[in-house]
Amino acid sequence: MERTIVISTSDFRRGSTKILWKGAPCLVLEYHHVKPGKGGAFLRTKLRNLKTGSTTEETFRSGEKFPEPDLEHRQVQFLYADNLYHFMDQESFEQIDFNEGQIETVKKYLKEGINYEVLNFDGTPLTIEAPNFMILAIKETVPGVRGDTAQGGSKAATLESGAVVQVPLFVNEGDKVKVDTREDKYIERV
Repeated sequence: MERTIVISTSDFRRGSTKILWKGAPCLVLEYHHVKPGKGGAFLRTKLRNLKTGSTTEETFRSGEKFPEPDLEHRQVQFLYADNLYHFMDQESFEQIDFNEGQIETVKKYLKEGINYEVLNFDGTPLTIEAPNFMILAIKETVPGVRGDTAQGGSKAATLESGAVVQVPLFVNEGDKVKVDTREDKYIERV
């Protein structure tokens, strides 16, 4: 007997809760709890269908329950890109190919030899996610000037993967920096 995990509306978290809605896995992007003067409370939500990428707004009764989608997380390594983006599954060593639309969110953090996480639903790859933190070299930025300090301002820097992040003034081309890929944010110089 297979046990189904049930998710209640009280368990919703922005950007991390995934539910099975209308036969497709959906990510809860936003939700607002509404308690009208009359009647029961309800939630206005914004959901992203992980299969199609489309977003929709839905209203649910407070306390409503949903099945958790049967999602499988697998580690894949980025190999190379031509007209497709090629990854290798780290368990089965099979090659998985993605088109540009499927890797839109991680494209600016692709680097050969780095492991990424792919999300599968019913054996079909849906999305791919970059590691939360990556160490990347700065490819291009305005040179630092004598007197720039850690307390000063910030400047734009292009990383070796193509992402652009704001870095402190003392960071120069060729330096390696730790970046939070979820927020496109500089953490520290390495």
